[in-house]
Amino acid sequence: MSVSRPKISRALLSVTDKTGVADFGRKLSALGIELISTGGTAKLLRDSGIAVKDISELTGFPEMLDGRVKTLHPKVHGGILHRRDDLAHLAAVAEHGIQPIDMVVVNLYAFEKTAAKPGVAFDELIENIDIGGPSMIRSAAKNFRDVAVVTSPADYDEIAEELAQSQGGLSTGTKWKLAQKAFALTAAYDAAIASTLERVRDIANPQLSAETQSFPKTVRLQFQKALDLRYGENPHQKAAMYSDGSGEGVANSCQLQGKELSYNNIVDLQAAWDLAQEFNEPGFDLPFCAIIKHTNAAGAATGRTLAEAYKRALECDPVSAFGGVIGVNRLIDAETAEEMHKLFLEVIAAPGFEEAAKAWFATKKNLRLVEVKAAPQKWLLKNISGGMLVQDADVRPLSDVDLKVVTQRAPTPEETRAMLFAWKICKHVKSNAIVYAREGQTVGVGAGQMSRVDSAKIGAMKAQLPLKGTVAASDAFFPFPDGVEEIGKTGATAIIQPGGSQRDQEVIAAADRLGLAMIFTGVRHFRH
Repeated sequence: MSVSRPKISRALLSVTDKTGVADFGRKLSALGIELISTGGTAKLLRDSGIAVKDISELTGFPEMLDGRVKTLHPKVHGGILHRRDDLAHLAAVAEHGIQPIDMVVVNLYAFEKTAAKPGVAFDELIENIDIGGPSMIRSAAKNFRDVAVVTSPADYDEIAEELAQSQGGLSTGTKWKLAQKAFALTAAYDAAIASTLERVRDIANPQLSAETQSFPKTVRLQFQKALDLRYGENPHQKAAMYSDGSGEGVANSCQLQGKELSYNNIVDLQAAWDLAQEFNEPGFDLPFCAIIKHTNAAGAATGRTLAEAYKRALECDPVSAFGGVIGVNRLIDAETAEEMHKLFLEVIAAPGFEEAAKAWFATKKNLRLVEVKAAPQKWLLKNISGGMLVQDADVRPLSDVDLKVVTQRAPTPEETRAMLFAWKICKHVKSNAIVYAREGQTVGVGAGQMSRVDSAKIGAMKAQLPLKGTVAASDAFFPFPDGVEEIGKTGATAIIQPGGSQRDQEVIAAADRLGLAMIFTGVRHFRH
């Protein structure tokens, strides 16, 4: 692509976000570029001592309709859109007295910010739909060979520097990059408007409905590339991570040290973080640690301190914990860091790290430390050929009314607490899942088996701690009594499961025969 730099003679500035615009305008003016502006932007420039012409002087027409019409005029769009290498275009603009506009500096009404205001009025929402701004941006971006379109204050300094170094011109390559950003901006802006207005169910009573009431007719996704990854799930696959720009969640986390994250690191990191967030709820807000391997919990525990929680989690399966990913729900202190330092780990995710903890980890140069700001998940998306599946995040908590004792023996308070802990862990284990636990500590995890009986066997086989006196959680119902019988062989004393099988009565009878307590939740937690 050509790198020619024809001089910019005239720039139109009209911005909602006025960050840095006065300084940028001053630099343009110093290069002999004539400035044209609108409303508040013109006032700011003029108050800053910068010469500026009002848009009405260019068009010969006043701003009108409460500012709805000010730049929608042939002398604006003709000045932007005419091709400088087309003789017919040049003749047409000359005939009609249209002057060239070589740079457009525009950003848009803050529609998304307005839409996020609690109880925002419908009319206010409509008035914050920018018309002139997107029109000028698209015109300039379409004619990028002749016109520079600047939509972000973050680009002002770099553009001013290139202009200064090239006597007031920009390369075609620079203008093309700016045009790409511009089209991405207007696409995201229109998507935000469409997605928001789709929530207005009744125009006679135009209120925004809660987003969670139903799925939109069209799913519009806007993500920016945050990171190129070395490869994907396997070395022959390419991969990248994209961010929603919210500053929250794993995609917007801050890596404090260590080599770059891999695709699998990030997948495990998300699993660890999701599980850790389960233990910020009332009644479960104790220091908690999860050790994740291949998205499943190799160990999970609460403790009086975070260091104790980590040591108890490690006791569950110290062999599988090697090379694992850790997620915690507390700031990591020096005591916890000293314990974690003893084991080879891939990633540690936490809300934060004390300076003394960072000092412990600093000797492990490849260990990734990641600070994550909590963000509730709204939807879960899964690719399928030709499309995707969308579902609500699995965030339904259990309440006392959900718990139904179905056996002759009711569980003890200690068994109930242990079952509720195991239930939270089981929710984050691949189906079919069986988790053995004591209060606040996993003992054995059976994950991802085609048979629930096999999951029960594997969970028991992997246990490094005594199984006698534990409880078991199952992510879905037992289709036959054999799964309960397998659990009974381990010495476990109670089971929590959704119920709902056609053979529930046979399953309950098996539990009674073995002296087990059993609770039905009525809630299933498949994880595929």
